[in-house]
Parts: sequence; C-alpha cells; structure tokens
Amino acid sequence: MKTRIEKDSLGEREVPIAAYYGIQTQRAIENYPISGFRAHPQLIRAMGMIKKAAARANLNLRLIDTRRGSAIVRAADEVIAGKWDGQFVVDVYQAGAGVSFHMNANEVLANRAIEMLGGRRGDYQVCHPDDHVNCSQSTNDVFPTATRLALLIGMRPLVDSARGLASALQEKAGAFAHVLKVGRTHLQDAVPMTLGQEFGGWAACIERGADDVEQAAEQLKELNLGATAVGTGLNAGDDYTRLAISNLSRALAVDLVPAANRFRVTQSMGDVVAYSGAMRRMAVELTKVASDLRLLASGPRAGIAEIVLPAVQPGSSIMPGKVNPSIAEMVNQVCYQVIGCDATVCAAAEAGQLELNVMMPVIAWNALHASTILCGAMEALETLCVDGIEADEARCRELLDRSTAVATALSPYIGYAKTAEIAKESVKTGRPIRELVLERKLLDAKQLDAILSAEEMTTPGIPGKEKTR
Repeated sequence: MKTRIEKDSLGEREVPIAAYYGIQTQRAIENYPISGFRAHPQLIRAMGMIKKAAARANLNLRLIDTRRGSAIVRAADEVIAGKWDGQFVVDVYQAGAGVSFHMNANEVLANRAIEMLGGRRGDYQVCHPDDHVNCSQSTNDVFPTATRLALLIGMRPLVDSARGLASALQEKAGAFAHVLKVGRTHLQDAVPMTLGQEFGGWAACIERGADDVEQAAEQLKELNLGATAVGTGLNAGDDYTRLAISNLSRALAVDLVPAANRFRVTQSMGDVVAYSGAMRRMAVELTKVASDLRLLASGPRAGIAEIVLPAVQPGSSIMPGKVNPSIAEMVNQVCYQVIGCDATVCAAAEAGQLELNVMMPVIAWNALHASTILCGAMEALETLCVDGIEADEARCRELLDRSTAVATALSPYIGYAKTAEIAKESVKTGRPIRELVLERKLLDAKQLDAILSAEEMTTPGIPGKEKTR
C-alpha cells in the first residue's frame, strides 16, 4: 500500500496515500483496535453540519479567507451527504471526549478541501485541520453539540415510527371493539373486557412514550457550541456562537439556541441522559406490548390463542409446521438492548469530572444505537405484525364463558362473601355461576341475566342498574 508521511507534535507516521484522514486518525486506528464499531452515520452527518456552520460563521467574521472557507463548506456538504462515511474509521471506544473522532473529521474535511483547491492530500499549508477547519472550535463544544444534533436528526423518525405503531394498534382497537374476552390480572382470570379495549390501552402506552421522547428532545436544542475548551469561549466569541448556531438552526430546520449556561452544557451530559431515559421508557412500554402479543397468541392448541399473529417464517428446524411470534421476539430483544444502552449512558454521564465529561463517545454511541434500533423495531412490529393480527372471536368467547371472574358483578347485590363462595364452588364443581345463584335463590333469572351480561361489564358502572353515560 502506498503511503505518505505526515507529522504531528509526537513525530511522524505513514498514512495511506489514498486516505482523506491524516496522522491523528492513523494514531487512533493503531491505538484503538477495540470493537470494529465505527461512528454512527447520524453523528458523522451532524459533525459535517457543525463544520459547515462554523466555516460560514468564520467566513462572515473574516477569521478564515474566502477560498479556504468555501472549500471547507463544500467538503462539509459531501460529508453531510454521506459521501465520505468510509473515511471515518476511528473505533467508537477511543480516547476521552471524542478527540480522535473529531480530528478524524477535521482531517477528512481538510484533505478534501485541499483536493478541491488543487493541492495534494497531506499538504496542510493549503488547508489545515486545526487552523482552518477547526477555527473557533474545540472538541469539548463540538462533540456534545454533534451528539445532540445527531439525536435530534433521529428523533423525528423515532417519534413517527412510534406514532405509526400506536395508530396501527388503535386501528385494531376499533376492529376488535365488539370482541368480548376475559381480562387477566396476575395471569389469572379477571372481569370481562373487549379485545379492542386491550389494544387501545397498548396504543395509548406507545403514544405516551412518543410524547416523552418529543418533550425530552427539547433539552437537546440548547447547545454549548462556542464554549470551546471549558465554557469560557476562549478563541471564539459571542458573535461566532450566534452565527454558527443560527446556521445550524437553518440547516436542521430546528430552533436551536445557545446554552443559557455554557459551563453546564460543557460539564454535563444530563440532557442526553434525559433523552436516553425517554427512549428507555419507550422500550419498556414497547416490550410489554410485544410480550402481551406473544402471550395472547400462544398456542395454537395448548395456549391462550385469542389472537393470531402473521406468520413471517418457519418456527423450528425440527418441528414441521411450527410458527413462532418472531417479530415480537425480536422487539423484546431490541428493547432489552435499549435498556442496556441507557444503563451505559447513565453510568458514563455520572463519570464526568470537573469541567468536562470525557466519556462522551460511549454516551453518543449508545444513545444513537438505541434510537436506531428502537425505531426499526417499531416499524417492523407495525408492518410485519400488528397490521396482520386477527382475532379468534370464538376462542375469546369460549374462555370468557369458562371464567368465574364474571361473578364479580354479583358483589353489589349479594355481597363479597357470598360472591366468593359461589365463585369457589363454580371452580370446584365446574357448574356455571348463573346456575349456582338461581339454585340458592339469591336473584331471579331476569335480574341475573342483566347482571351477568358480559357486554355490561365492559363499561363503567354497576351491571344490571341504569348507567349514567
């Protein structure tokens, strides 16, 4: 492989001649052969947006010349478009604060700008990674800003996928509104409900999770760009901060604002913790829905089998004809991973010291990974599972008719103790509740029919009595 020689403050290194990255990236490749995981594409895109916004601000303030600044802007556009993703080669587990990833970005942009200006890669007199691409900036304000922007880029698809899933569940709630079934608490028979009510509850849980994510995202819009090393704004300035963040707002079509306290946003990743926590809440709501779908679809002969999930693949290498709830199982696994990502974000955010949190690379990677897989899981659950769910109405009615929990409706008329006796006897003997009540002459047949109406039990009020609507 042909190489070029580059120098930094530690000495010389050979860099692949075709590489757009430079010596500091090469050192990171050598130092961190850890996981094989590379920067999330949204983080790369966010970094390109920051560098473009900064270059334009620096051009406006005449801190860099027009020729270099324009080339950096054009190079940044290519990074934003994903053209150079393959040049971002630093492992996600790297030196603290994201310095290596940041320098990877600076070097790629510098070398691409050099090329645009007619020079050869590595000739940093034409365009320098630090002096020109990184003008008015520090890793300590750029990396947290990139993390926030990357999460905001992924927020809308995440929320949209959640609302799409909630809408699909709500559509099934309407389709199943007439399907009577037995409710279950503690995995034991409970009072009657409709299958539609069950699906509607799930829809509301997912919708509330989406609301949480949107609300938490508001905190991410406060940026410390321009704070530079520790929050003081050294080598930058308020004019630069205002211009750069204004440029980012237009590029992202989001109302971004300078941090009210730059030291807080430089020291703390708490806003990212809050957003990660909202995604964790979404994962908890989602995995419960997936698990419930698996339970209700269990069978087809020896389980609950009240619903039928779409078959997406054969379920066994040894049992012909077996079909598993594969999509719901995948969703469970994704949700557990999201919860694990959040645990990492929390631990790493706590580990910040004094003026900076040096654990930002692992925070960014886990938060962005969680966002990506959560979004994909909800889209798959909607289109490959929920949309095709069918109800087994006969099975729902069969299990409802066999349940003794309908006896609960008798309590307002004959008291809790007598109701409990009848329920226990029904379980013991297998005789219907209605038959036992009539035998003891506790209520007449007409009144009993009204009280034990499953339809009446699915709405608020006391069955058998006129209800206020």
